[in-house]
Amino acid sequence: MTIKEIQEEIIEEFEMFGDWTDRYEHIIELGKSLPLIKEEEKSDDLLIKGCQSRVWLKADYINDKIILTADSDAIITKGIIAILVRVFSNHTPEEILNSNMEFIDEIGLKEHLSPTRANGLVSMMKQIKMYAIAYQTQHN
Repeated sequence: MTIKEIQEEIIEEFEMFGDWTDRYEHIIELGKSLPLIKEEEKSDDLLIKGCQSRVWLKADYINDKIILTADSDAIITKGIIAILVRVFSNHTPEEILNSNMEFIDEIGLKEHLSPTRANGLVSMMKQIKMYAIAYQTQHN
């Protein structure tokens, strides 16, 4: 699936829920399916700066694609990073860099987060783009 197709799938999922209580529950459930970083790999250099909660994000470059794993010590934040991992993992750096983040606004996520969580979301998205830039630079 393309990044756009995955984003559209997520938008459809969120449209099924009537209110934000149900959507938060869905986000928490998504966090439970997150491909986790191994405990021994949770180092400070993988922590995302700008997040109130502790969020680790690891990117590996395998067969020309970036494979993301992550974890967080907060259940909502874990769900948020799970959404981003689902969208961007297993894609090339170019696909990631050429994608947009409009689906975040379409599902209403940013406006339903506290200011600190919204800042954390922006930091997570920036970190994914930074990994893509780094791998693109290394492998071109």
